[in-house]
Amino acid sequence: MDDDDIFSPMARLTRAETQVRNRAAVLAAARAEFAERGFRDAKIDAIAERAELTRGAVYSNFPGKRALYLAVLTDDVPAVPATATTTTPREALGALARAWIARLPLATDDAAPLATDFMAEVVADPSTRAAFAQLKQLDAIVLGLTLERLGHDDHRQVRLAELALTVLHGASQLAAAAPGFGEPFNVVRAVEQLPDIVDTRIPPQVTTVAQATDEPWAQPSTLDLLHGVRAEAPPDGIVAILGLHRLTAIEHALRGGLPVTATLVTDTPDELLPLVRLSLAELRHDLSHAAPPAAWPDLRISCDPEPAPDTTEIALRLAGGRIVARASGWGACAAIL
Repeated sequence: MDDDDIFSPMARLTRAETQVRNRAAVLAAARAEFAERGFRDAKIDAIAERAELTRGAVYSNFPGKRALYLAVLTDDVPAVPATATTTTPREALGALARAWIARLPLATDDAAPLATDFMAEVVADPSTRAAFAQLKQLDAIVLGLTLERLGHDDHRQVRLAELALTVLHGASQLAAAAPGFGEPFNVVRAVEQLPDIVDTRIPPQVTTVAQATDEPWAQPSTLDLLHGVRAEAPPDGIVAILGLHRLTAIEHALRGGLPVTATLVTDTPDELLPLVRLSLAELRHDLSHAAPPAAWPDLRISCDPEPAPDTTEIALRLAGGRIVARASGWGACAAIL
């Protein structure tokens, strides 16, 4: 190594700094490749060449092309969410719809949006499709409970949230397939005027019972993907470890009135956790337009990169920073209350 190498910028970078720099370069190169060629025709070798890195360097940051594509889409979600000032459920639905419509492609757009191939990738893989369905149900639960808190009543609003999200997802698909079709703000008005739905709370199916215990609890601070900040479980509340096929159990935990900390796990973390991160980034962005954080459910969500069954449902009840009860199996989140 000569003197110029010793004092070069790369020589001064730590390993961690180099990893951050390489990851950013891969994401930028991938964005350009996906925008130019679309997901199906994009090549890892071409992305590596654009980033001026090796193919191995790309794979050291991302396990595959789909994970890289989802990371690019996640990176496109605004990092700084809005601060909503809505005070009623109808105002929240209108604000959510306006924020959603603002992200749709326009008829005047020359290039296809990066997300054009997203739904095709979801539909193409059964495990991805099953996880996506549960993630959208999670969106509806979080939005529905937010509407309930704004409405200050006990009327369940999850089905109303499902209907609003169905309309908006449909608008997204049509905008991608036929840009310029229809009047976007008619969609906003339609969402604002959705009828109330007779919606009753369905008793959970419980096949397990909670066991009393007294154990210490220690959880390191993790990234809360719902709020975009680092957080840890409150000393009093519910901790739920949920596979991606059991996300609806979060509603049962939240109905108990205690803070809930959920850790999501999956059989295939390399493939599906990028989808989780994208979905929660979009939920955080849209919810921040719909309602002030004080109206959001008292919920923190993180991911565990270690493989675990998608059917996992484990619940712990914390009191004073100690585990006082635990349950596992179908209905654990309801049994722990």
